Amino acid sequence: MEQDESAPGWDAIEAAVAAHLPAQRPLHWGTDTLPGQDGIYGLSAYRGDGHWLLVTFGLTELFAKESDDPGTSGWGFELTMRVPAAEEPPPQWSLNLLQRLGQYVFSTGRAFAAGHRMSPGGPITGSADTRLTAIALADDPVLGVIGTPHGAARFLTVFGITGEELRVAQESSTAELLSGIRRDNPLLVTDPAR
Repeated sequence: MEQDESAPGWDAIEAAVAAHLPAQRPLHWGTDTLPGQDGIYGLSAYRGDGHWLLVTFGLTELFAKESDDPGTSGWGFELTMRVPAAEEPPPQWSLNLLQRLGQYVFSTGRAFAAGHRMSPGGPITGSADTRLTAIALADDPVLGVIGTPHGAARFLTVFGITGEELRVAQESSTAELLSGIRRDNPLLVTDPAR
């Protein structure tokens, strides 16, 4: 992050990620490079073991405490997503998806939580060559909940699911669906080819 003002919330997010990944300088997209900036403030991509870890910045309070709830930072969460590291930078669809989800939160005033699921109205990649047409949200399998100077924040991971998996989640629960998927995919890496 390159800016002059203090950003203790941002620093807390970076420290949480750094505790679980090898030291690296992440790729970053900020307000000047994200389309339609009326949601998140920035996105960073970190290299993991065979995948990219994408992390949003701006659903929590990055710079100063603004909300009335002293125990929660902003909306109380940041989004993460893991996609295969088949290309560099990460695929544009994954950045666009996280940006659109941030815009959704700000425009509707509705926060996400673990267990939520939604269908964005078509393939999550924007291309018909994937069966992933919905998303499920879960507590991030690694990052969990952190304390920041502006209150607690959790990391929610976005995972792409098929229409059939969405129906299964609606009939049982998102947690039950993801529990089965985690047996073979513990980090919930979204692979549009699956």
